[in-house]
Amino acid sequence: MRICILGAGAIGSHFAARLAAAGHEVSVLARGAQLEALRANGVTLVSGAERVTARVRASERPAELGAQDAVLVALKATALGAAANGLAPLLGPDTAVVFCQNGIPWWYALGLAPGRPRPPDLSRLDPGGALARALAPERVVGGVVYSANEVTAPGVVENHTPGRNMLVIGAADDRAWAQVAALRAALDAAQLHSPATDDIRQAVWNKLVLNLASSTLCLLAEDTVAAIGADPALAAQLERIRAEGRAIAAAHGVTVEGAPRRPGGGPSGAAHKPSMLQDFERGKPMEIEAQVMAPLAFARAAGVPVPAFEMAAALAAHKAAARGLYDA
Repeated sequence: MRICILGAGAIGSHFAARLAAAGHEVSVLARGAQLEALRANGVTLVSGAERVTARVRASERPAELGAQDAVLVALKATALGAAANGLAPLLGPDTAVVFCQNGIPWWYALGLAPGRPRPPDLSRLDPGGALARALAPERVVGGVVYSANEVTAPGVVENHTPGRNMLVIGAADDRAWAQVAALRAALDAAQLHSPATDDIRQAVWNKLVLNLASSTLCLLAEDTVAAIGADPALAAQLERIRAEGRAIAAAHGVTVEGAPRRPGGGPSGAAHKPSMLQDFERGKPMEIEAQVMAPLAFARAAGVPVPAFEMAAALAAHKAAARGLYDA
């Protein structure tokens, strides 16, 4: 397949290395030092004892890459709006555009089953409607990533969950689509487990339930997932927030227990800092809106009490705003 990775951060670099090593024609949209490294040396993935280096076509101009079979958008939610106008040159008649992101996705209301409650206002996830204008709804595919990664040098990414990486994908309207099936097969063959699902929002909420707790508490404590889990008091808060997350999902017609399970099952418990904490430490815009405030809006819309998450959310938003990394 012709596959373009939009965003050469930790997740995008991991996907690019695996898919290119599996023989696909992989292009990467990148810039700066990352672009230079990809052009000079390709992309390198370190996963446990395994080291994979693969050549990719790298550019900062979408027009140089042409139409693709699939585009994997591996940008943070905060960067999606700015990238919307660059999608057109990558689109062929049947191109699937997969949004691989944490939190509530901008497309959540697209194709939502009639029996499910309408979501709250999500306009802050697509400012000005740039993404909605750039893409026909039938092209939009949700992607839920279970994989802990970190860029350790330009062009080099380290994976902290070897053998436990998964990317669940599904059309926003949950229809069966040959292009999605073909991409799942390609991901599976590239050691990126991609099980079938007929309800992509189950996977969204299943991952979100984990992140509601780990992303906020790791940010507040400025420590790893493993360290939070090893502290009895914080581990109790993790479980409390996860229970509240499951209640929010249920109120919106989603039973998270039915979502596909990653290899090995359960949370990773890795000695890894969630992306939200990594962004805070590096002074980058934080996904507070998608990962924290939007889920809180879902709770309020359904009248679900979430006292533990509400406290963690308020503190996380305050901490990010005080550093200038979130515009409340």
